[in-house]
Amino acid sequence: MSEKTSIVREIRNSIAKLVLWIALYIAISALVFATLPGLIPAVKEVMDAYGTYVSVALALAFGYMIVRAFANTVYWTLRVRYPHSTAAAVRSLFTILGIGALVAGIAGGTAGGAAGVALGGFIGMVIGFATQQVLGQAIAGLFVLLARPIRIGDYVNAAGETGVVEDITSLFTIIRKDDGTLALIPNNSLIGSKIYIIKRETK
Repeated sequence: MSEKTSIVREIRNSIAKLVLWIALYIAISALVFATLPGLIPAVKEVMDAYGTYVSVALALAFGYMIVRAFANTVYWTLRVRYPHSTAAAVRSLFTILGIGALVAGIAGGTAGGAAGVALGGFIGMVIGFATQQVLGQAIAGLFVLLARPIRIGDYVNAAGETGVVEDITSLFTIIRKDDGTLALIPNNSLIGSKIYIIKRETK
């Protein structure tokens, strides 16, 4: 089986999983909040008392799986044109943003009304500040992977480190120095510094 055929199959599988998780969330929510309370009075009493908590638990569990499935769909779609490292960086970025939006949305929806909007915005700001460094590195890594100022195998001087580029991930560029040690350079530092390509890797 060729790589392209395998990627197309993975795209179909990831889309199927995304649709499945969405359908499961809708079906289970309808069962828990509409069907069972109408059939079993005891369940109705429990849902009246703890319905909000059950709703939040379902939204968190299924929301996380939906975000993961969507990020995997984006990953395999990008793999048609881009290498694994680039697609993986985009997948990580979508996962982080998706989880942040999920938590902020649930917090806002639980509070309801203007208070919900304010709480959702506040949670979003907290998540944004907490993940600022990681998001900055991930976005910088995405630029490095797309623009490709350096490639794996290049002998470079970047962010004050000289050596051979061994790997470029969503967060770090890994350089093996002349003495054999590995230097993990945060990608936002790489973007903000001069890069000297001493010897370009030829394919």
